[in-house]
Amino acid sequence: MKTETIILATAILLTGLMAGIFFTWSNAVKPGIGKLSDLEYLRALQSMNRVILNKAFIGIFLGAIIAVALVPVFHFKLFPNNIFWLFILALVTYWVGVFGVTVFGNIPLNEILDRINLESITPEEIKALRTSIEVKWNNLNLIRSISSGITFVLLIISYLFLKR
Repeated sequence: MKTETIILATAILLTGLMAGIFFTWSNAVKPGIGKLSDLEYLRALQSMNRVILNKAFIGIFLGAIIAVALVPVFHFKLFPNNIFWLFILALVTYWVGVFGVTVFGNIPLNEILDRINLESITPEEIKALRTSIEVKWNNLNLIRSISSGITFVLLIISYLFLKR
């Protein structure tokens, strides 16, 4: 099997996994914990944000970023073919809609929450903290869900056109 095929298959697999993670968070996790009281919600989100930073998640997250970037590099011989531009579109969609949104949106919100000792703040501060985080975080995660799903589909379509 050719290196460029392995890289494309890896990008498809890893972006598919990330799309599944973001979709699950948007579709089940966040609505589920959204029903909790303010303090319970913040405790749950704080705990999940700490737990998700594990080797498996970080490997898949970073692996997808790298693989998506390598796809057009290893398929540059296709330039200016439309398939090459699908790879570029997939790269931009993923890097802006997933990596950029995560780094400049979700992570800063996670860090705000992580720095707070939830046991030492008032109920009013807890409500204000939840209000300042919840909707923004959910909207940013929706962007990541859609972007990773679009990237996944673009890579599959590209692969199918390559095999024609």
